[in-house]
Amino acid sequence: MKRRQTESKMGILNALKKANSALSHDMLETLIDTPIDRATIYRVLNSFCEDGLVHKTLGDDGKQYFALCGHCAENEHGHNHTHFHFRCLNCGKVECLKSDVHIPLPTGYTFENFNGFITGRCSICI
Repeated sequence: MKRRQTESKMGILNALKKANSALSHDMLETLIDTPIDRATIYRVLNSFCEDGLVHKTLGDDGKQYFALCGHCAENEHGHNHTHFHFRCLNCGKVECLKSDVHIPLPTGYTFENFNGFITGRCSICI
């Protein structure tokens, strides 16, 4: 982490690592062992996004989901995510699908953000 390490930050980061999937604010709140208020969780998640530790996506349910990044912290251009996210309608797990998507843009357009979200049933719930 680029910023000062706190118990709150470490608790949130450890919860994301253990989950091995994308988590919403509500999901994180139930997984964190130390008492952290809602505003602090949002603030920490946003700082993690700025630092390239996590990326966020907006789900079909209107919630933001946060997942660990691979190498965005080392990338001088920040986040570079062009993959879909999948939310299981049965168990609720949200995961990053590892296949990158290439979308050719018209001349003069630049890519800054991609938010692809798929819902269905995961391989465990089928």
